[in-house]
Amino acid sequence: MAAGGGVRAALSTETPSWAVRIRGADGEIAGAGILLSPDRVLTCAHVVDRAAERITAEFVGSAGGTVTAVPARVDACVPQTLDADRDPSGDVALLRLERPRPAGEAVRLHRLSAPGREVRMYGFPHDHTGGVWFRATVVGGRGRDGQVQLAPTGPGEPDSPGCSGAGVADSRTGEVIGMVLSALRDRHGNLFSLMSPAETIVRHLPQVHRWTAGRTAVDDRLKSTEGDASAELLDEPFAQRLAAWLRDDGQQVKISVVRRGDGARAATLRRAITLADRELRTGDSVERASLESPETVPSAGGHDLAVDAAGLTAAEIAERIAERMGLWQHPAGSALDRIAAADVTLTLVVVGVDEAADPPALLELLDVLRARGSRLLLVFRADGACHRRARSQLVTEPLRARRARLVERLREVTGPLARTFHERRAVVVPDGIRPLDGDLVAAHAALADLARDGPGPGPDLARYERLAERVAARLTRAVGRLDRLHDRREELRGRLRSYHVLHQRSLQGEEDPAVDALYLRAHELLQAAPCDVRAAEAAVDAYTHRVDRHDGQRQNQGGGSSS
Repeated sequence: MAAGGGVRAALSTETPSWAVRIRGADGEIAGAGILLSPDRVLTCAHVVDRAAERITAEFVGSAGGTVTAVPARVDACVPQTLDADRDPSGDVALLRLERPRPAGEAVRLHRLSAPGREVRMYGFPHDHTGGVWFRATVVGGRGRDGQVQLAPTGPGEPDSPGCSGAGVADSRTGEVIGMVLSALRDRHGNLFSLMSPAETIVRHLPQVHRWTAGRTAVDDRLKSTEGDASAELLDEPFAQRLAAWLRDDGQQVKISVVRRGDGARAATLRRAITLADRELRTGDSVERASLESPETVPSAGGHDLAVDAAGLTAAEIAERIAERMGLWQHPAGSALDRIAAADVTLTLVVVGVDEAADPPALLELLDVLRARGSRLLLVFRADGACHRRARSQLVTEPLRARRARLVERLREVTGPLARTFHERRAVVVPDGIRPLDGDLVAAHAALADLARDGPGPGPDLARYERLAERVAARLTRAVGRLDRLHDRREELRGRLRSYHVLHQRSLQGEEDPAVDALYLRAHELLQAAPCDVRAAEAAVDAYTHRVDRHDGQRQNQGGGSSS
């Protein structure tokens, strides 16, 4: 099992047999690596640079618990480069061992969709040179090379050279899906790591293909051909719309029509799919594409899977999607059931939806994916009944339901939640609470905009959703703060009453105008609407301190006369 995907080691707390510790000529740890075959180790190019000419690969997960050291040399290397925008690319290397390791210790890379996945990596930071597991979540793509950003799920993070080159294992399946490149800290002190997914590694080092499992993300009929490079075959407006969606323009479902016989539009679609794929996006294809408008060039990693649906059943397409999601180890059931039960999403391109063996069943599958949060680019061959149903089922109705939910949320924010806030604010002074009038005005304006129906583009639902949640969160925090102030006022009221009763008993009918004035001041502040709790607290403190001092003096005087 470990040789096929490292499942046992990656899902346990054991040291994985494929984890390699790399030392340089000075004996210092230069980084980590992944044993892909008995004599090949994958690592970062900058690890090789740091290790200099003499490289030693150490196998810390060997059988019997012994650490075996094997000399190695560079077999292939693609150094890191930075483009004009300082986006990184490359930084991968392959080492050849002087003595082979047992085949059962090796692991294959696995092509798997990345969005939102929980992952684990085994590196060798300065404080744990024997190796340690780190956990992280895939946040999203970074730059144009197809690299992926990881965010820590716990307090630890691989932030030392000993973690560069570490294998990244999917927590659900145990498959090694990529390699840690580096850890970066921004100017605000936030720490994050970068991963090169399996497809990006294979693009830079094609020989790694033989040690990579899982089908490629793009069906053969959707890959660019040599003839697609002709400038006459570029539909630039269509290319710009495709590139914008593949860069995540906020539109969850995009539906297009590419008719049979429309060579330019078909070539433009294949071009976009190819450029957005981590493995197919070669230097040559990018160079050719760069001759056109930059707005037509998507980033690598813009989609996770591109399927040609012509002639396929919905069940066959579901199996393809489930495989890409890594749901083969999910509890038994149909692929559709596994997809519906999983919390995994992906960015999916389906071409020829209306040419599938059973388009209505395929639309049901796509609706399940949409409802679970996946992004969908759906291409039809005609704008017939299937196209119209898809627009209604996957775009119009969900948009109407989304808009209705947003209206309901804004009504809740501007209605009950705002009333609760105003009621609380009428009782106590909102000390330390930022003014919320502007937020509520914005929420009312958004609600009015959503109530209008007219020509032109509709309201920006994503922006209004963020506004609604932001205002709701601020109101909720403010109400919580006001409730705490209200509770504090009640505590002060009880404290004032109890002190007043005790003081009146100690006076035995006498009057004390100075103490009475302090009591009246505190009482008036606590009864005021709204109550300034901070001022009332100071007044209650002044009264209670004076009572304590006054009663203490009386006790001392009484004690002296009785002796």
